Amino acid sequence: MAARKKAKKAGDPMIISKSRVKAAVKKCNVGAEFYGALEGEVRDLIKKAEARCTGNKRKTLRAADV
Repeated sequence: MAARKKAKKAGDPMIISKSRVKAAVKKCNVGAEFYGALEGEVRDLIKKAEARCTGNKRKTLRAADV
């Protein structure tokens, strides 16, 4: 069984799927550095949503937290 590749940030596995990102992009090529930047933005978005959720004394993330 092949080992999973680790994300460059803090050794966590990547949240995004490179193949799905590439499939979603219709008119451009995707540079290698784009995936890392997108991964960072997604992680920041999740962190902010978690902070909003806990700030509202909830334990469940909702669409409004985004």
